[in-house]
Amino acid sequence: MDLHARYPALSDLRIRARRRLPRFIWDYLDSGTGDEKTRARNRSALDRIGMMPAVLGGEMTPDLSTTLLGHTHPLPFGIAPVGMSGLIWPDAEGHLARAAATHGIPYCLSTVAAQSPEDVGPHLGDHGWFQLYPPRDPAVRADLLERARSAGFSTLVLTVDVPVASRRERQTRSGLTHPPRLTPRLFGQVALRPAWALATIRSGMPRMRTLEKYVDGKMAHLPPTAHVGYLLRTAPDWDYVGWLRDHWDGPFILKGILRPQDATKAQQAGIDAIWVSNHAGRQFDGAPASIDALPAIRAATNLPLIFDSGIETGLDILRALRLGADFVMMGRAFHYGLAALGPKGIDHLIDVLRYDLLANMGQLGSRTLRDLPDHFDLNAIQPVVSDT
Repeated sequence: MDLHARYPALSDLRIRARRRLPRFIWDYLDSGTGDEKTRARNRSALDRIGMMPAVLGGEMTPDLSTTLLGHTHPLPFGIAPVGMSGLIWPDAEGHLARAAATHGIPYCLSTVAAQSPEDVGPHLGDHGWFQLYPPRDPAVRADLLERARSAGFSTLVLTVDVPVASRRERQTRSGLTHPPRLTPRLFGQVALRPAWALATIRSGMPRMRTLEKYVDGKMAHLPPTAHVGYLLRTAPDWDYVGWLRDHWDGPFILKGILRPQDATKAQQAGIDAIWVSNHAGRQFDGAPASIDALPAIRAATNLPLIFDSGIETGLDILRALRLGADFVMMGRAFHYGLAALGPKGIDHLIDVLRYDLLANMGQLGSRTLRDLPDHFDLNAIQPVVSDT
């Protein structure tokens, strides 16, 4: 089967993923918070950004490589963390790590993944990132850093935009609990999705393996919609950031920055890169689109900028790079691919994005990612009215 003929875009993988996942799993992956206006805002803001095509540039093969934190990657994007990836598809974290290693791009493992750093470590390439939800207990904090370091993760990512739990109403309505329990309602949904059901039966229901050693016997005190991570988390401050900087000897990234003043403080605190993100609309429904926040952050710091939220195509990646990003990360997208086609869906999505980047750079006359043309607001273009 020619995957590019049947699934030429991420939107095609998303449709197939929805058909293969039980409703409660789909809503966990796909939902935002509130009325999901921030998620829609991410998409509409990206759609406003245009770039002027160029002609008569002759034959060329655009160079898609980029350098980030001292590493040159063949592609300008990587795989962002998604909590409980193994709920979307068994061994998701392993599949994603192996694909990232094969393609030479970063893979970021979540603290609340279904596999631990020790599980994923053997599959990592040279670009393993560990995303930390901030534990309150310094002993747990230090142990997590040591485990990540020993497992081969070279880069630490602190997520700072989750000071409190979000509501994620669509996810709550779906009936998903933590840990997942198959109620009669959910069992009916599972029965309609045999591929997911059989794969999950073979592997067993996923658990948050990284955190199990720290919370033995405490889950009974949590409400059904909360997960084990809430027992450990704190709302970090700049002193917390300083502690991590002192205790992590590799690249250190802050994820979830939207304000220029926070970017400036991060640079003063010795952070190595800033991740501009509104958590893809999953935390706060009144946030600006991440792409709208990007230019002001670029003006406020000379640190490398990583970007996520709303990216769906190679053209979107170019839009983010033109507005100041140095690199792009995608989370949901790779899980759509995995749910749609299994492990080969990850490779297929990487190919789709690569070909889309090449096609759009050819239209723009850009030989490298550093010579993209000026951007403009597509909504500001007035229609041409003929006088004939």
